[in-house]
Amino acid sequence: MGRTVLRRLLAALPNLAGVVVITFLLTRALPGDPAAYFAGGAATQEAVDQVRKALGLDRSLPEQFLHYVSALTHGDLGLSLTTGQPVLKELLARLPASVELVLLALLLACAVALPLGVMAASRPGSWVDQLCRVVTTVGVSLPTFFTGLLLSYVFYFLLGWAPAPLGRLDPMFSPPAQVTGLYLIDALLAGDRALWWAACRQLMLPTLAMALFVLAPIARMTRASMIQVLSSDFVRSARASGLSPATVQLRYALRNALLPVVTTLGMVFGFMLGSSVIIEKVFGWPGVGSYAIDALTASDYAPVQGFVLAMGLLFVGMNLLVDLLYTLIDPRIALAQP
Repeated sequence: MGRTVLRRLLAALPNLAGVVVITFLLTRALPGDPAAYFAGGAATQEAVDQVRKALGLDRSLPEQFLHYVSALTHGDLGLSLTTGQPVLKELLARLPASVELVLLALLLACAVALPLGVMAASRPGSWVDQLCRVVTTVGVSLPTFFTGLLLSYVFYFLLGWAPAPLGRLDPMFSPPAQVTGLYLIDALLAGDRALWWAACRQLMLPTLAMALFVLAPIARMTRASMIQVLSSDFVRSARASGLSPATVQLRYALRNALLPVVTTLGMVFGFMLGSSVIIEKVFGWPGVGSYAIDALTASDYAPVQGFVLAMGLLFVGMNLLVDLLYTLIDPRIALAQP
């Protein structure tokens, strides 16, 4: 297990190096002049040049890149010019909000998609199968920003069932004492039920909007994989042995169908990291996505580079977790590895 983890981490280093290089070049290719932006519209050219020199933008690209890489080796992601705070500090403060949203949406999507895919594969052509196709089609067709705006309009503006989409917590509540940074867990640790319910209500609509986006590929892959496994010889042998349908589906078929589903979950997690940017802006969620968007509009390089690097690290971590889950689902994979 330790060798597997080390090998995967070493294999991820070139990918992370590519992320660093590409992000650095793309941020420099963005339109706009950060020096002119922060100097102000009434600044003279001399003042703009002074700001550019203070930001280090008067150096050549190779010099800027070497300075950036040197800072990364010391754990320094730079300073945000819009907030005046270190980027690493800002990301660590905002990351729990994004992680809480993404993980809850992924859990909700799996809780709906996995049973739906299994039932659709067990009864092809039935109303459950038709429902699965409709749900997957709707989930793929609707953009996340449209789903978020529609949910806010219906459940907040028309029905009044949901709270205002203004962040993680209603203004009348104070955040719980920070332990994990996840409000639901921290509120439980504090024993404050009212605060937990307030945080839960704020999470309902953005979680639902994101879960609808990723539910479709999970349900579709579960259905396709289950149909293939249910037609296998070992499943027919299990049925001929007199085992109950539930035992055949869950113990024999589902376990062998999980490998492509787990692969899909790893890919979906990457999609969710990207779509969280849109969801956070729609619902006023103070996560790393909205932080990166605000920095991008201000041509603030350091937060954008830090955000992309943080997402790359999370994606590498998820891929590592997927590889470890492979060995738990099918131990033969661990034996087959050199």
